[in-house]
Amino acid sequence: VQLQASGGGKVQAGGSLRLSCVASGVTSAMGWFRQAPGKEREFVAVIGWTGGSAAYVDYVKGRFTISRDNAKKTVYLQMNSLKPEDTAVYYCAATRGVNWYLTEARVYDYWGQGTLVTVSS
Repeated sequence: VQLQASGGGKVQAGGSLRLSCVASGVTSAMGWFRQAPGKEREFVAVIGWTGGSAAYVDYVKGRFTISRDNAKKTVYLQMNSLKPEDTAVYYCAATRGVNWYLTEARVYDYWGQGTLVTVSS
């Protein structure tokens, strides 16, 4: 399965962006990670197969919303009230099957190429 992420760009603080990630095949959980310059990749959000369950890292709760459209094999990350510290390359990821440790990058089987989000102050 290949993942293709898009939607990154430059935005001013307080603005919004919507990231999309299209999968070439069927996946289970789908998530977003990000990596800022000089930092390690970190978990942002994940959504289950049905879309009924989602989890977020604390500092994006209330600002970011993850959703998915299984008919389109696409996961979205709506990012509102963006802050300069949200600047990073955002990666989508997906698992083949059910997994418990979905905040950990190691459990994901497929990764997209990343899309750059730059938030200016």
